Amino acid sequence: MNITATKTDAANASVVATIDASDIEKNLDKAAKQVAKSAKIDGFRKGKVPVAVVKKMYKEQLQQDAENEAVQKILEEAKKELEINSADIIADPIFKKYDKQDDKIDIELLISLRPTIEAEDYKELAPKYEEPTVDDSEIDERLKDILESNASFAPLEEKRALKDGDQANFDFVGKIDGVEFDGGKAEGFELVIGSGQFIPGFEDQMVGMEIEETKDITVTFPEDYQSDDLAGKEAVFTITLNDIKEKAEATLDDEMVKKLIPNDENATAQTVREKISEQIKSEKMSKLYNEELKPKLIEALVEKYDFALPQNIVEQEIDAQINAKAREMSQEELEQYKDNEEKINELREEVRESAENSVKATFLVDYLARKEGIEVSDQEVTQTIYYEALMSQQDPQQVIKYYQENNLLPAVKMGMIEDKLFAKIIGIDQ
Repeated sequence: MNITATKTDAANASVVATIDASDIEKNLDKAAKQVAKSAKIDGFRKGKVPVAVVKKMYKEQLQQDAENEAVQKILEEAKKELEINSADIIADPIFKKYDKQDDKIDIELLISLRPTIEAEDYKELAPKYEEPTVDDSEIDERLKDILESNASFAPLEEKRALKDGDQANFDFVGKIDGVEFDGGKAEGFELVIGSGQFIPGFEDQMVGMEIEETKDITVTFPEDYQSDDLAGKEAVFTITLNDIKEKAEATLDDEMVKKLIPNDENATAQTVREKISEQIKSEKMSKLYNEELKPKLIEALVEKYDFALPQNIVEQEIDAQINAKAREMSQEELEQYKDNEEKINELREEVRESAENSVKATFLVDYLARKEGIEVSDQEVTQTIYYEALMSQQDPQQVIKYYQENNLLPAVKMGMIEDKLFAKIIGIDQ
């Protein structure tokens, strides 16, 4: 077995080797003898199966195991020769060549190593910014929306037709082909018109109805409706409108203050305005950070610090960016790349710089976070996902389960570490 290991730069090493057929055969014999000790084969006692029989029955698997063992030995020898630790190796080696011949196997491996980074004076790269301010008019507008969304419904002062935003109380019976269906009937049902609670077209057709009016409306259940028996089918609903309520005008009185800030007994109308101001300012700061400050800082870091990048990771990022582009392509565009290696390679080169910058940024964040002592616990990650799920009216437990099953938690943690780091460098309170 001949091995030549060379460091191409601080983050990559090349290994060229030749595995003799005799080495493979030795590994194969050793593996077969090991299997023979525990194999259960009809006609033979356990532990007494001839090696020749084992080699014949498990030929392909034993051959693969023998070759894998030879490759592992090459890697171990290369690490010794290059004086690198296993902990320095990132991801699996890439096979640049694996040429199997009758008497040998010629291979070439690319090993990626953790980059060596030296970054000083990075805090000088923090972009300057003006802290957002909040006008009284913005607070008034937000308060108006909050009061409206928390307003109660009251009986009509004067009778009129049903309109968008009203709360309707009505009875209904739904039929498909003249036959009532399960779940298609109710009495005294209350619905805010325009809320989108019912299937498309239902609420729109109720607009204009008068109290005590009965009306038939026709709707079609969506193709993806939760009930297969109803999905895609046309239904006729007979509706009788019992009552109409309209939103009452809400004011920021003591009762509303308690409703909006239930945990503060001393809260006043001014407290509500202050909370609104803080929220608006936080939203503006978040927008400024995500759309301007963060991109500028990443760009500055990537431009200032230069170091060798592990090519395995770069190639993986190129794959990820190409896959993202492919998801946005039309079928016609995808067909242009099908079985066209030259065009695919052109696309890979187009995204290479972007991929390299992305990989560089990731390693810089990791390095600087360790330097600044930035950490995020698994509990913080879970709490963040839980809170965001609640805010988007999703089941937090189901969302967390999805993240776990799809191995998305490490990416969330990395994003949180990045935001903590950048906030510290820029000087943003969190």
